[in-house]
Amino acid sequence: RHAPQVQDMIHGMVESIVAFHQGEARLALVGIQQKGVLLAEAIRRRLEEVAPEMAVHFGELDVGLYRDDLAINPAPEMKPTIIPENLQDVGVVIVDDVIQSGRTIRAALDAILDFGRPRRIQLAVLFDRGQRQLPIQPDYVGERVDLPSDRFIVLKTLEEGEGLEVYLTKK
Repeated sequence: RHAPQVQDMIHGMVESIVAFHQGEARLALVGIQQKGVLLAEAIRRRLEEVAPEMAVHFGELDVGLYRDDLAINPAPEMKPTIIPENLQDVGVVIVDDVIQSGRTIRAALDAILDFGRPRRIQLAVLFDRGQRQLPIQPDYVGERVDLPSDRFIVLKTLEEGEGLEVYLTKK
């Protein structure tokens, strides 16, 4: 997808987030390292444009130590986890680029709960590939896609730094 198409997907997701969270005092956007952080930043920028009255806090989450495959991959590469504040009674939207099995999101839920008991936790993803192994569903989806298992969706920032684009690659 080219940048304008990705922007349209993000705008649609933001409209839904604003409609659901209208009138709430605080909202925490927490992007899963690495590509979820890129998407969360784009969502935050759009939220600031269309709903400047919303107090949006931003965080980055590394789920490496919460994964259920540590026996297979015992030394995950760690990225920073930066949570904006105590999440007690705050609405949280976890953001990732793609959901497939649901295992990364399960790890993210465990990690988030270490920072307090949010009022609600929701999930925003740019692409939903289906093929769940766990009963986890996103609340906000840019697009549902059906791809062969040997294909990956890659999200990257444009060279100018403004906007995101998506391309497919093989394993």
